[in-house]
Amino acid sequence: MRVLHTADFHAGRITRGYDRTSELRDALTEIAGLARTERADAVLVAGDLFDSVNPSAAAEGIVFEFFLRLKELGIPSVVIAGNHDSAQRLGSLKGLLGWVGVQMVADLSADLSALTRTVETRSGERLIVGAIPYISERRLLRAADLLGQDVGEWRQKYRDGVGQLMREVGKTFDPNAVNMMMLHTTLDGAKPSGQRSVVLDLNKTYTITGMQFPAGTQYAALGHVHKPQQLGEGVLAAYPGSLIQLDFGEGGEQKQVNLVEVVAGRPAQITPIPLASGLELRTLKVTHADLERRLEEAKSFQGLLKVVVSAPPGTALPGLKETVLRILPNVLAVELDAASLPGSVTPLATREGLSRLELFERYYQSTRGELPGAVRAAFLEAQQAVTQEAQEGGAA
Repeated sequence: MRVLHTADFHAGRITRGYDRTSELRDALTEIAGLARTERADAVLVAGDLFDSVNPSAAAEGIVFEFFLRLKELGIPSVVIAGNHDSAQRLGSLKGLLGWVGVQMVADLSADLSALTRTVETRSGERLIVGAIPYISERRLLRAADLLGQDVGEWRQKYRDGVGQLMREVGKTFDPNAVNMMMLHTTLDGAKPSGQRSVVLDLNKTYTITGMQFPAGTQYAALGHVHKPQQLGEGVLAAYPGSLIQLDFGEGGEQKQVNLVEVVAGRPAQITPIPLASGLELRTLKVTHADLERRLEEAKSFQGLLKVVVSAPPGTALPGLKETVLRILPNVLAVELDAASLPGSVTPLATREGLSRLELFERYYQSTRGELPGAVRAAFLEAQQAVTQEAQEGGAA
């Protein structure tokens, strides 16, 4: 059996004001083509189809076009919701997506059998997927109520709660079929983009361990971490990563999908397939003294740039952004190195017109360096939760 594993489309992503929709459309077209040329029996999408809970019509269009292409190829898929997705929105589309061969698992329910999906392949083999969508602490507490567990205990032992779900799902595995788990989560040992540490402090509460996958799991198809990687702790697990370099923390990463070859009862084998779509993102660090020379040297670069300028504290830099954009119109961001700023505080004038995320990115960069994708996702999740609570309060 040949299964194509992908994740983290983030359709609708706008990077520093630059719309990435056309690049993501190209990447999804490329993946559909790979599903055909690699003779995939099924496609697994491990969450974050969209970049926000309210995606644009264009973002929805490129994702639904992708699934229509798979239907035309006769290739079924299993999809879970990620932390950027609206579980309710995707759940409402379950029937329509089912018509094009998509088995969607958007949220938890009292019926845990809904987390197991079976695919009958063209070769006559069966694929059983334990499909667990992203579970925030808030969702997990709701699941605890449904399962009759102590809410306080689940709050303290998040990974134990996810582990219990996986054990229940694992009871449906069949030794005569191919058995896989699919989750949108952070696995211990995963390395986020732009971050050298093994696990981000911010996410330690929300991780699981590879030893929790149920017996019989031949492959764990993961989403959430944007850096492609394989991890093995009892079960072969992998993140294919995002489809394109979504932000400058992912600059330099080769994006990919995973082709998983496996038969019932035997270990799986992974072949990473590089993706050619998407512009390259690069951070150019320069000093004020050699600014124009370095910018001229970068003119041949065809991707998207962020320019970080360092200068002695107190140096006046009038018209800095205009100077950079005049030479390099493909620059999306111009920033001052923290050491260049009096008291290491970003001047108020540079904050005007910035979103909360952009302000947070600037703060993080000035104190700790490049913002990792996992921290960015956690910030957005918290912001979405606050917005949702405010809307619910207003409706009440």
